[in-house]
Amino acid sequence: MNISELLARNARKYPNHEAIVDGANRITYQAFDRNVHALASGLRELGVMQGDKVVLFMPNTKEFLYTYVAVLRLGAVIVPVNARLAGTEIGSILDHSDAKAIVVHHSLFSTVESLGLPTKILSIKTGEAAAGWFLLETLVSRPVLEEIVCEMREDDEATILYTSGTTGHPKGVVFTYRSILTVAIMMCIEMTMKPESRILHMMPLSHSAPLHLFFVSGMYVGATHVLSATFTPELLLEMTTTEKITHFFGAPVAYLFTAKHPRIAEYDISAVEYWIYGGAPLSPQEVKTIHQAFGARNLVCVYGLTEAGPSGTLLKAEEHANKAGSIGSRAALNCELRIVDAQGRDVAMGEIGEIILYGEGTMKGYYKDEPLTAAAIRDGWLYTGDMARFDEDGYVWIVNRKKDMIISGGVNVFPKEIEDALLTHPAIAEAAVVGVPHPEWGETVKAFIVLAAEVQDIKQECRRFLKGKLANYKIPKLYEVLPQLPRNTTGKILKNVLCQTAEAKRGV
Repeated sequence: MNISELLARNARKYPNHEAIVDGANRITYQAFDRNVHALASGLRELGVMQGDKVVLFMPNTKEFLYTYVAVLRLGAVIVPVNARLAGTEIGSILDHSDAKAIVVHHSLFSTVESLGLPTKILSIKTGEAAAGWFLLETLVSRPVLEEIVCEMREDDEATILYTSGTTGHPKGVVFTYRSILTVAIMMCIEMTMKPESRILHMMPLSHSAPLHLFFVSGMYVGATHVLSATFTPELLLEMTTTEKITHFFGAPVAYLFTAKHPRIAEYDISAVEYWIYGGAPLSPQEVKTIHQAFGARNLVCVYGLTEAGPSGTLLKAEEHANKAGSIGSRAALNCELRIVDAQGRDVAMGEIGEIILYGEGTMKGYYKDEPLTAAAIRDGWLYTGDMARFDEDGYVWIVNRKKDMIISGGVNVFPKEIEDALLTHPAIAEAAVVGVPHPEWGETVKAFIVLAAEVQDIKQECRRFLKGKLANYKIPKLYEVLPQLPRNTTGKILKNVLCQTAEAKRGV
């Protein structure tokens, strides 16, 4: 089985069933398959062949989905990239991925227009014509003269996704069809997807969770995909109501922002069967806020990382009452989880170790980086870099990213523990903690704060508040108030940006 065949199968089984809703465009599975077939035929005539890498630079639109499946139908490798990347970042990915072609949405054309793409790279765009570029609409509208059947097997390479780079340079993560289908099937079963399901895609489809866990899973069962090129609380509420959405995945910030919408109670969002979040846990107070605002009890946390498919664990809706902030007590379907020490031995309850995952959803490896692949995957287990512990009930609590750990005076300090404590202060809306260089201690602790209410002396107030809650060596020595924390498009805080800021302002 491969992803192209999923679409072809659904076109035969459900020809008139709604596959895509993109604004005023409502496309059936039969029309979806026909458009993909025409585009694949056109790409082949332009020289795209099996194994070629094709970069896809688009927001969540029907053209994204056409291109994604069309490239796979040819046996080529699709490389979706974040629609918010800068031109230089796109250029680096084109070079690193050995791209044969790039397909760009017209709304993003100005980002790549000035790159001066090499003539060897086939360039395709949507919208108006541009010198040296082929038009996607022309390829999609061409007559389908011959059938193209994708014969790729599950062990063949399908996709390269570039990591978000929250702690460093993005890496190309290679997935086989088996990897993707494994996690898609997991999501179908864990979140009860079926042909009647209607999935709202607001998070970028260039990321692994929206793409593999929700688009491919929806394709697997023949569900309807409702697309939005952007997220706003108003859009989420309106589209959920009008399109009778059953499944939505978003970053925690999407829920927290929407919970503040002044007219949320006026929307009928009762059709939603699963509100799913990932990227970071929610605190008990945040869960309470979302429950009260959404009137929903079907809130599910999924934990994983790109390199795992993503797959990992889940915290079910009914578990939030007592375990909000945890990532759950069991691994998701088709996955196993352990917490180990530096020697790879299982830790005891309460001890901190690194989460490692095992399953067929795991990446094949990092593109063109065998040493990094070997460091990440050992004896089939993926070392996540997430430091965590088991509680007395077997629930997993993430303490911190291994790379985020601060070593101050030879003592390990985990920023998440400090952040969680700061967030219990009523005047603090957001908090992020990083280590900054110190001439004597190696590193010292700095907190970046977003305020919910005015505080006259943030340093004095935070140190007073944290006294007795944390050991003295964990209490930040440095503080900085920001209007907002830097985040990527999935809502993850960009700690590398904060570290750069802290370095530039050392001594604040």
